[in-house]
Amino acid sequence: MTLKEAAFENVPGLNEGLPRSRRRMLAALRHRNYRLFWTGQCISVAGTWMQNVAQAWLVLELTNSAFLLGLVGTAQFTPVLLFTLFGGVVADRVPKRRLLLITQTLMMVLAFSLGLLVLTGAVQYWHVLTFALLMGTLNAIDIPARQSFIFELVGKRDLMNGIALHSSLFNAARVVGPALAGVIIARFGLAVCFLVNAVSFVAVVVQLIRIRVASCSAAKTGRVLGEIIEGLRYVRQTPAIFFPVLLLGVVSICALNFNVLVPVLAREVLHRGPQGLGFLLACHGAGALTGALTLAWLSHGGPRRVLLIGGAVGLCLAQIVIACFDLFWVAAVLLLIAGWSMIIFAGTVNTTIQLEAADHLRARVMSIFTLVFMGLLPVGNFISGSIAHLWNVQAAFAVGSSFALVSTFGLTFWQGSKVNQKAPATEASESAP
Repeated sequence: MTLKEAAFENVPGLNEGLPRSRRRMLAALRHRNYRLFWTGQCISVAGTWMQNVAQAWLVLELTNSAFLLGLVGTAQFTPVLLFTLFGGVVADRVPKRRLLLITQTLMMVLAFSLGLLVLTGAVQYWHVLTFALLMGTLNAIDIPARQSFIFELVGKRDLMNGIALHSSLFNAARVVGPALAGVIIARFGLAVCFLVNAVSFVAVVVQLIRIRVASCSAAKTGRVLGEIIEGLRYVRQTPAIFFPVLLLGVVSICALNFNVLVPVLAREVLHRGPQGLGFLLACHGAGALTGALTLAWLSHGGPRRVLLIGGAVGLCLAQIVIACFDLFWVAAVLLLIAGWSMIIFAGTVNTTIQLEAADHLRARVMSIFTLVFMGLLPVGNFISGSIAHLWNVQAAFAVGSSFALVSTFGLTFWQGSKVNQKAPATEASESAP
């Protein structure tokens, strides 16, 4: 065992009676605050996925328009693109627990209000569009705060494990949540999904109230724009953060467009209906869940370059091979691999930049992570959708992933050359009299 691995090993507490391999996977859960946070999220995230399914079905019932459904998706993600950097500044100024209590409570109110509109039959399309816009705005503040809050709950030693376990519950919920939503919609109606989601936020709020953590936020009086620029400049001038963020940006735009390409692949290439599409998406989700659990198991050694580069390469290669076949089971297996690689890559980026970030800038750094990881998705969706429209979906898979693969190798070589250039200069300065 290396010294680095030893630093992430032998953590006393909750998991002492378990085998070492399981202690590694559950290390973050030894922290009381993280256990409270994680259990609350387990309930709430499943409710969020239920609402996503119910919202999409509601829009189709109200409008019978795929375009208007897409417009709701745009309304929900555009605030993340526009306001997440501002959200990072807020999260660095305000104690994160208090901020999360506010955002989660407001999300609960939105879900409850939309549920009442559906229950009374008064709901209209503009209501759904407005609520999606408000929910997206809250997410622009909530996501950077929630991601950086994990550091305050577990510290450096168990950060990677905490991120991986958080990712595992998210990906498990995206398998369980839609399935529950289908059953509830069929038996009880759409309104119940929204109301159940509203109730699920109670678990988060209660657990946040029970958490006791010393705040890492410091009061600031500078201009918001200046603080945003400070965060951007810090990322640009910190190579250990800038390289993974830059790589994440390229991969996000070029190789994370499953929501656009997989439905087209299922219908036009594999000639499958909704059930086939659901199975393909479930395979991708299962791969993501497996990747999160794998990352939790490997987290005792901290973030490693092989996980960062290997995850990006595996994600790209899986999609390039998808473009070469028109067999359903081959596509299912490759989407499983792509989901696994995606979480290995994104989780390693997340951990790396949080460990490297200064405490007073961590939320702003995570807002940049959120912007690059989620805010750029509409750009990638537009590009990949355009390629699929002009040529075909297999060309979209191949072109985007090939560009991301070449960029991964190019950026890795570029970073390596910069490190090698600095090394001789450092050695020369140390040997000078």
